[in-house]
Amino acid sequence: MTLMPSFAEDLCAIGADREIVGVSQYGASASCAQGAPQVGNFASIDAEKIVALHPDVVVGIPAQRTLTAPLARAGIATAFLRDESYTDIFADVRELGALSGKRAQAAQLAAAMQKRTEALQASEHFSRRPSVFVVLQAQPIWTVGPQSYISTLLRLAGGRNAVTRLPRAYAQYSAEALIRLQPDAIVTGSDTQLRALLTREPWRSLRAVRENHVFVIPDPGLLERPGPHYNEGLSWLIERLRPIAK
Repeated sequence: MTLMPSFAEDLCAIGADREIVGVSQYGASASCAQGAPQVGNFASIDAEKIVALHPDVVVGIPAQRTLTAPLARAGIATAFLRDESYTDIFADVRELGALSGKRAQAAQLAAAMQKRTEALQASEHFSRRPSVFVVLQAQPIWTVGPQSYISTLLRLAGGRNAVTRLPRAYAQYSAEALIRLQPDAIVTGSDTQLRALLTREPWRSLRAVRENHVFVIPDPGLLERPGPHYNEGLSWLIERLRPIAK
């Protein structure tokens, strides 16, 4: 059972669909988990429902440790995998492979993902690294820090995170600081509804907005989920940054 959508996607990608007895909200969008019962979201779980499904192990992230305390008291094993950095992608795939009895498939998937990344990097040929501000939420503004997985994705795509200091991987950011930052480009997901705000401050004061360098990815999960589809997000980034990196 998984409490993060990216873990459900990992399990599907290594052929462990029969091992999934429950997922979190949005985890049901994973290719092989669409009929799996939903047992909660990032911030809450239905402990009684989980117990009734008799999972061998429930997999979440360290921030969910307190949330899952009732499961431990009920005798259900829990495992917590980090999902903030780029290297966590491959570590998580391998750990899920071990938990599901799919070690070989997990190793093959990790190798294939890394090979695809190398091929995409070889295709960019940028003469400079444009600075990119990532908008996770527009009101209030939330973005990504240099220690985040998404920041590494920007670097792999030939850009750089405009935010060089942030206390956490994902945190709130002030409008005043964003205006001072003046990134070359803005990247966001369709769920932020950012385009409807571009005529307001602080957005209208940004050079990236005036130059129409605001890029909205239709499926935010391709950028925001450190799972097996991250290369699709990487490819999307390279294509958007290429015209402004010459």
